[in-house]
Amino acid sequence: MIRPRQSPVALTAALLAGVVAVLYFARDVLVPLAAAITLALILSPAVAWLHRRRLPRFMAALLVMFLSASIAGSVGYVIFKQLVQVVNELPRYRDNIDNKIKTIRAPHQGALGRAAESVKELGKELTPPKEVTPPPLGRQPSSRAPTPANPLPVQVIDPTPSELVYLRDITQPFLAPLAKLGIVLVFTIFLLVEEGDLRNRVFRLAGLNRLNVMTQAIDDGTRRVSRYLMLQFLVNAVFGILCGVGLYMIGVPYAALWGAVAAILRIVPYAGSIVAGLLPLILSLAVFDGWGPPLLVLALFVALEGITGNLIEPWLYGAHTGISALALLVTTVFWTALWGPIGLVLSTPLTVCLVVLGRHVPHLSFLHILLGDQPVLAPAAHFYQRLLAMDEHEARLVANQFRKENSLARLYDGVIIPALTMAEQDRHKGALDPEREEFVFLSVREIVADFGAQDRAEDGEPSREQEQPRLIGQRILCLAANDEADEVAAAMLAQLLEHAGCVTVAVPLTSSAISVLTPMQPTSDDIFCVSAIQPFAFSHARTLSRELRVSFPRTRIVIGVWGFNGDTERALLRFQPSPPEKFARSLAEALESLGVSTAGEVEASG
Repeated sequence: MIRPRQSPVALTAALLAGVVAVLYFARDVLVPLAAAITLALILSPAVAWLHRRRLPRFMAALLVMFLSASIAGSVGYVIFKQLVQVVNELPRYRDNIDNKIKTIRAPHQGALGRAAESVKELGKELTPPKEVTPPPLGRQPSSRAPTPANPLPVQVIDPTPSELVYLRDITQPFLAPLAKLGIVLVFTIFLLVEEGDLRNRVFRLAGLNRLNVMTQAIDDGTRRVSRYLMLQFLVNAVFGILCGVGLYMIGVPYAALWGAVAAILRIVPYAGSIVAGLLPLILSLAVFDGWGPPLLVLALFVALEGITGNLIEPWLYGAHTGISALALLVTTVFWTALWGPIGLVLSTPLTVCLVVLGRHVPHLSFLHILLGDQPVLAPAAHFYQRLLAMDEHEARLVANQFRKENSLARLYDGVIIPALTMAEQDRHKGALDPEREEFVFLSVREIVADFGAQDRAEDGEPSREQEQPRLIGQRILCLAANDEADEVAAAMLAQLLEHAGCVTVAVPLTSSAISVLTPMQPTSDDIFCVSAIQPFAFSHARTLSRELRVSFPRTRIVIGVWGFNGDTERALLRFQPSPPEKFARSLAEALESLGVSTAGEVEASG
């Protein structure tokens, strides 16, 4: 019995569902392990430095862990002590808090309060009075006993708990986090001590034939995560310093405390910044009588977070993480829903690992495509896709962006001609409807004409040397091999030759090119340039070349099959028995074969 073969998409979807299920149901083990790996990446350089100083790796790991835990504990103790002091001082500002609460709840004074009272009065006047419904006939008044005016209160008194129960109630909320923290620390020590052995086991598990790929993947992932963590530490430290200085200038008490809290809380994406700003804002509402300082505190955090989150972090993190902004937001929500708060903290390092896997493992390349920040469409494909969507404006933007860094010939060879090749392939397959076909070719013609006019305006008036033809030949006649795509390519070649100072004639596409050329009386000094775009370029170019050779035997012929990647000598053999004088695979190569120097190309203006 032959089993039906499952599609790769179905297998991939099933595999992803299985991985997500494992991540969710095994989160009690995977969450501490992921946190330990991240912590090991941070501490590994210090352990390696001590180990290079001839200290045993186990002792180096213990020393680094002890120092790190001591520093973290000391900072946490100082911050906790100051937070308790802030809470104890809040009753001193009870009057300010009560006044602001009353102002918010009952804003009767001022224009806003009077407007609110007017709206209330108008609502009362427009509301119809309630009608009193008489009781139904025949119903007797209720004979229920009246409710006593003063009901007797009932109070349930719990028995007095013992000292052990009291101690259990106090320590129980902290037992689970402390247990997870202990597991993370144990995992981290073992990862730091057995780093080399674990790395070798991963290589052996992946297979000896994949040592190169796995080495690149691990090095790339470690480098990106380490740089991200280091940059995050620096950005958060600067953010905390600026917050502390700003709050001190505003006059908020404990400005250094709030700066340190802001630097620490920004480790948590999105939510950390909000909490870091709310704490000093609430304190400023309690301390100050007016609304000016609280508004300044709010403006300070909004400005700092706006600049840091929208300008500095994307600029710094983008090159080192390789994650797009939208993908980072989606994966943050995913890891938070899967692993809770620790998933929110570890979302960026975990996503970096996924992007690295997608970059180096072919079967997981979809991760790099979905999550990476690099363009997944080549400029030619992007240009053609926007034309298919009938969006000429964005197609022009793609071409303009490419033109800023490349010459006009490279733009035509690298973007326009490949797009025309894709259009020809779709047209021959019947996948391009007439409306889109007309729009694509019309838009390409307009874009090519605009680029030609733009470059001509940038070049200014031609010099005397440019007014004279650069070729010995008298004219260069550019012809299309068969269809409209070939004609557009011939127009691009004619435009480049004209900018180079050559006498050029773009022959219009007709059913009989010979009838159009005969009145022009081509001579032996002239050159025919036949433009052809794949997929059926050779057959049409060979047919037109034979006709030209029969009708004008003394005129030289240059065949251009744009986008052809094969060997030029073999391509010339396909035009036997009367091959052309030159064969070109690109417009730049055609310019070179015609004796036009690449210096004649219009270079990008930057």
